[in-house]
Amino acid sequence: MDPNYTPEAEAFRQKIQAFLAENLPSDWTGMGILAPEERQNFIADWRTKLAGAGLLAVAWPVEDGGAGLSLLERTVLTEELAKAGVPAGNDNDGFSISMLGHTLIEWGTEEQKKRFLPRILDGTDVWSQGYSEPNSGSDLASLATRAMLDGDEWIINGQKIWTSGGHRANWIFVLCRTDPTVRKQAGISFLLCPLDQPGVEVRPIVNAAGHHDFNEVFFTDARAAKDNVVGGINNGWAVANTLLAYERGDDATVTGIRHAEELDRLIAVARQKGRLDDPGIRQRLAWCHSKVQIMRYQGMRLVTNALNGYQQGPESSLNKLLWSEYHQKLTELALDIIGAEAMTPSGRDAASGAGLDDIGSPYSSAAWVTNFIGARPATIYSGSSEIQRNIIGERVLGMPREPRNDTGPWNETVRS
Repeated sequence: MDPNYTPEAEAFRQKIQAFLAENLPSDWTGMGILAPEERQNFIADWRTKLAGAGLLAVAWPVEDGGAGLSLLERTVLTEELAKAGVPAGNDNDGFSISMLGHTLIEWGTEEQKKRFLPRILDGTDVWSQGYSEPNSGSDLASLATRAMLDGDEWIINGQKIWTSGGHRANWIFVLCRTDPTVRKQAGISFLLCPLDQPGVEVRPIVNAAGHHDFNEVFFTDARAAKDNVVGGINNGWAVANTLLAYERGDDATVTGIRHAEELDRLIAVARQKGRLDDPGIRQRLAWCHSKVQIMRYQGMRLVTNALNGYQQGPESSLNKLLWSEYHQKLTELALDIIGAEAMTPSGRDAASGAGLDDIGSPYSSAAWVTNFIGARPATIYSGSSEIQRNIIGERVLGMPREPRNDTGPWNETVRS
């Protein structure tokens, strides 16, 4: 379980470290040192610097405008960015570059790639993801948003929810039911739809911490060009699963790095509050340390497997289950250490609701309370813990599958 960083990879690490030293302030400790109104300007400028250094879209092939870096180089890059507490792009680049970009490279026509990939790189098109619906979350294939072909355009009607960054995007890749007469997975298409048009309404969802990360998106006779289907009509389920595989990105070892940094900051809080002599607190901190080390070794194993040609499959549910449930316990411990101050938090807020590298100071109770609130939905989004356990049981351990029923709002007569 050794990713075996080669001399070439370590030389690349030194190059990245030199780039960071040259382009970040000498007192830089993470995004949390910036006031909220400064963060978006910093991110926009930082994205420009990454692009200028060839460190944007690093996994795309060179012929598609990317850097064509190896897996090991991408791992080194994400590690160093995580250690420095800086993003790999803007807030929507995970959707634009990592998810849609790779999916277009694999499934898109030459015309689609020539049109959309350059606009992703230069930031003209900013993308969001239209998957989940109010009645179709974990059972995504039961989605009810419909698209009907009318001449040279698709007419889209329906609703998507939990659309991260939808308020910053001007495009959305959206799963639509294009054939309601067949089994649910078979009648879905993957459409590229502009958001800045009549018939599309983006409504904010503000969380308990007062942050606006998620949105609802309503489609009322919205339109998308006929040629904006990726992968072919009614083949969207295969395209959607390709995209979900890219959602994991090249950050296998980053989870352990970020959680280790956060734990170190919490230990500093406990020391500052005089709680390190409390045996109960020490035992809970030790438990957190053991889980972070498991994340570290899990990441190393994933990189090693990938270098040996094995692509991660359903066992990725183990990782999501581990970090999401861990982070809830870690943030509960943080509030227990902070004590009564958590009821009237003060100091600078965290840069995002669930940001691990956004806490500028370990002594900001507001940042820790925000982090606590942001950890609550982590066991629901991207597949609930119950769903993750089902996947592990059925697809990793080979246990009997739960009974399936293909009835749904798309067609009440279709049965499994």
